[in-house]
Parts: sequence; C-alpha cells; structure tokens
Amino acid sequence: MLVRRVNNRMPDLGNVIDNFFGGDFFNSPYFGQNNVPAVNVSENEDCYEIEVAAPGFTKDDFKVELNNSVLTISCEKEDKKEEKEKGYLRREFSYTGFNRSFSVPRNQVDDSKIDASYKDGVLNVVLHKREEVKPKPARMISIK
Repeated sequence: MLVRRVNNRMPDLGNVIDNFFGGDFFNSPYFGQNNVPAVNVSENEDCYEIEVAAPGFTKDDFKVELNNSVLTISCEKEDKKEEKEKGYLRREFSYTGFNRSFSVPRNQVDDSKIDASYKDGVLNVVLHKREEVKPKPARMISIK
C-alpha cells in the first residue's frame, strides 16, 4: 500500500479513504489480513496428503468434510475477555477462521479411510486411495 504523507506525520486523508473503500475491503489494512493458512498437498502410491499450517488452534476448532468429491477444511475460533474493575466493564472479543476446499479425484479415494490429526500447529489429512486405483507391480507374461 502506498500512502502519501503530509508533513511526514499524518497520512493524506484522501489516500486513506481511497485505500479503505477501493479494491478489496476485506483484505485492506484497516479490516485485517486474509487469514488463509499455507497448505501442502502431496500424492504417493497409497494416498493423498494435505497439510495445513494453522498454529494456535485445537483439534476441536476444525471441521473436515467430504461432500460430492470436494474436501472442505474449515476452522473457527472465538476468544472473549471481560474485565470488571472499579466502576467500569471492559469486554473484548476476537474471531479467527478460514475455509479451504479441494477437489478430490472422483472414484479414487476410499471414503471410509480418511484420517485427520492435529499436532504442533499442523492439521494433517490423509485420503487413502481405493485398492483398484493403486499402481500395480509389473508382471511377466509368458509367451506360448
């Protein structure tokens, strides 16, 4: 974001308003950053594996769902704080969440063999392939 400064102390109000209302409001520096975690997706002979970097959550904050060959990983966390002292009440809350969806190759994943675990800030989802789509070893064919 480029902000022109007047007298090197205050940003130009015109640019602040343009930046606030222009472009993508929800990704503006005045609203907060887009909280989409980094994701690694890999494939091997037996499974597809998705790793989501999401520190600061618990496993109960996540929801993993497979519906019509779309795997959706979502997470929501709400924090509330309240302080009562001499003559005043202070309440604060924050909300963090994200939603990521992935297309799963049709008829390749065994729906009954999807595992998810959360450890050290990383959610790991493993989608096991069906036996019939796994690579088979080469075999020799005798010639008659």
